[in-house]
Amino acid sequence: MSPEIISSMLERIEQDNVRFLRLQFTDLLGMPKNVAIPAKQAEKALTDGIGLDGSSIEGFVRIEESDMVLRPDPSTYAHLPWRPRENGVARFICDVCKPDGKPFEGDPRYVLRMAMEDAAKDGYVFNTGPELEFFLFKMIEGRPTTQFQDAGGYFDLAPTDLAEDVRREIILALTEMGFEIEASHHEVAESQHEIDFKYSDALTTADRVVTFKFAVKTMALMRGLHASFMAKPIYGINGSGMHVNCSLAKDGKNAFYDPDAPLQLSETCMHFIGGLLRHAPAITRVANPTINSYKRLVPGYEAPCYVSWSTSNRSALVRVPAPRGNSTRVEFRSPDPTCNPYLTFAAMLTAGMEGVRKEIEPPAGANGNIFHMTTAERERDGIGTLPGSLAEAHRDLLADDLICRAFGPHVVDALTSVAEADFFCCLKLRTFRPSLSATFLIEQTQMHRTGRPGRSMTQMKDIDTMRRARDIDGLIGALLDPAEAVRLTAAEALGTVGDERALDPLERLKFSDSNVGVRRAASLAHARAVGRLAEKKAVEGWLLDT
Repeated sequence: MSPEIISSMLERIEQDNVRFLRLQFTDLLGMPKNVAIPAKQAEKALTDGIGLDGSSIEGFVRIEESDMVLRPDPSTYAHLPWRPRENGVARFICDVCKPDGKPFEGDPRYVLRMAMEDAAKDGYVFNTGPELEFFLFKMIEGRPTTQFQDAGGYFDLAPTDLAEDVRREIILALTEMGFEIEASHHEVAESQHEIDFKYSDALTTADRVVTFKFAVKTMALMRGLHASFMAKPIYGINGSGMHVNCSLAKDGKNAFYDPDAPLQLSETCMHFIGGLLRHAPAITRVANPTINSYKRLVPGYEAPCYVSWSTSNRSALVRVPAPRGNSTRVEFRSPDPTCNPYLTFAAMLTAGMEGVRKEIEPPAGANGNIFHMTTAERERDGIGTLPGSLAEAHRDLLADDLICRAFGPHVVDALTSVAEADFFCCLKLRTFRPSLSATFLIEQTQMHRTGRPGRSMTQMKDIDTMRRARDIDGLIGALLDPAEAVRLTAAEALGTVGDERALDPLERLKFSDSNVGVRRAASLAHARAVGRLAEKKAVEGWLLDT
């Protein structure tokens, strides 16, 4: 960072009467984290960065190599408008680096930056514009519920839509933070809402997605409401999606538009679609990152299930909206708001660019309702199926060399660890909800078959043998790091500290935007567990339950 930029930022911080700075970054799950510093430390942060222990951050590094540095991106500076102007608070979004100044390969922001630099070699800029949906639920005695705040429906207005004022306050706050809001409205389900903001380059947009969720949750809480970005918080009604509109620009022009081509879609656009469709199963792993995500991807609720494209059909995975010219774009409809936007955009761009470079032609567009087609009709038209579970999606990711190379081995291995953690949490939780048993057993079995990158089938068979033999020590070593064993048996750990309310798995699965909330709760109890005996007891409990 040049001395001129540092000097300019210090002047702005002083002019804004900022007294504290939040240095924000995201973990592998896309969850925002931050270190707060007094404004007097701003020059040090901008010049040298601020040190960080990355050993406790999801998807980062082991304790013996945990030293990292946060380096603020000056373009992301924003005042937090819900904080008082006097003695104000501002934030920077940071890049995560190693002590030697090199980028940390596990930083999701770095992964997206590398994908964008790769596309730039061919002269392309990747632009994205997401449509985030969310629910506003009531809170009772400071705890979230799934009670609707209103009974409104699609495009309803007050008095049926009781959240008009809340949305307006959110929009004003986002605008002050640099967003250009295009529209807001009540969505299809009760208490479901959408606020759309203007597209930008993918890195800027990913930063804004993280900021958007953080701001919406904060503003809702100030109104006594719980904002949930969970994909499917309630069975039987629409879930929340994050449709991503995207396009490539070259030499300042929309590369997807060709006025003389069929449908006015350029070859670049068609090949980009071809790449998206080819790699859609692997992209699903990060676009739909939780077990709950796959409860949304079912027929009947305007969410895609099949790998297809269309110019008008909303049952397709990829849709090309009607506007042309500079507004020509492709809408990728599977992502949900729990996704890490950096990894999702990186996967989409990597897949699309392979389509452009290899001239991958998509199959014929599906103009009919795909949900009404038979299996034979879909096979005839070359329409594949999206993964039906997180385990399937993870298997598809590991089988996709292109997307794995784009993420790098660190991120892929970390995604595997997170998936295993989610499955084992749910496997333990099913003890308290027998109705969940079949689903979790199936997904756990699929996960075992998937394994970690580099784990051989012989090793997988050894794991099954150890399970049957009740070889607890062997299982601890083969499946998980020893330190994980207690942490991943959330229900048992919570029971140990007497938090019976937290034992309700349905509640835990609903109110954690990913299943990280369950793991966090277990980590608190893990601090009370001591020695190998506790680890053995935890895994023994898992064995007896399966």
